[in-house]
Amino acid sequence: MPSNTDFLLAIEDLTVSFDGFKAVDDLTLYVDKGELRVIIGPNGAGKTTVLDLISGKTKSSAGSIRYNNKEITKMREHEIVRLGIGRKFQTPSIYDKLTVFENLEISYPQGRSINGSLGFKRTDKVVKRILEVAEEIFLIDLLDLEAELLSHGQKQWLEIGMLLVQDPELVMLDEPVAGMTAKERDETAILLKKMAKERSVIIIEHDMDFVAKIADRVTVLHLGKILKEGTMEEVQSDPTVKEVYLGH
Repeated sequence: MPSNTDFLLAIEDLTVSFDGFKAVDDLTLYVDKGELRVIIGPNGAGKTTVLDLISGKTKSSAGSIRYNNKEITKMREHEIVRLGIGRKFQTPSIYDKLTVFENLEISYPQGRSINGSLGFKRTDKVVKRILEVAEEIFLIDLLDLEAELLSHGQKQWLEIGMLLVQDPELVMLDEPVAGMTAKERDETAILLKKMAKERSVIIIEHDMDFVAKIADRVTVLHLGKILKEGTMEEVQSDPTVKEVYLGH
């Protein structure tokens, strides 16, 4: 049994095979509380699979994932969410016909179970939380707007907000700035750094300039294994990383 750690997330010897191909191969990765970690790597490196494994969408063939020292590899997706792990996929899944406010409200933890939804009251506490989050995601002036009318970047922010309303301790985002304007990227960098003051954030990203703006630590994956881990400077100056990734 692995020993207890102070890390929020401790992944040890994690492996998953699809038809004999090891998408993640004996991976060990630790994420601190309040850390903003970016995972980079070429296509097929296993980046999204790692998030799938943490969130319970994919089950590992071997190894351990512990969150707050609790083993989660056998847990179901909804159980993992309840523990405080939130995940956003590449394409925003928001409710187009609902307003920004309603999208945030529907994500509030109390509203998630059937009984919760039936007995759900728009209390002052709920409204206060929604307004706090809306401010944080730059949408405070657009609360009454239908979500489908938002720009692509604003939709991404709304979906991040839908996670934040649940107050997770770990947030995982898959390419959050893909398709954003330069201004939206800059604002997203501010948002993510602010988020990381209160929780841990794991991001998969291809945009190196953006990674340099936000990352505390960068993990480079290649063929399901860690090729290099360190600051952005350390990673960028590593000859193997240059060869495998940055040169392409």
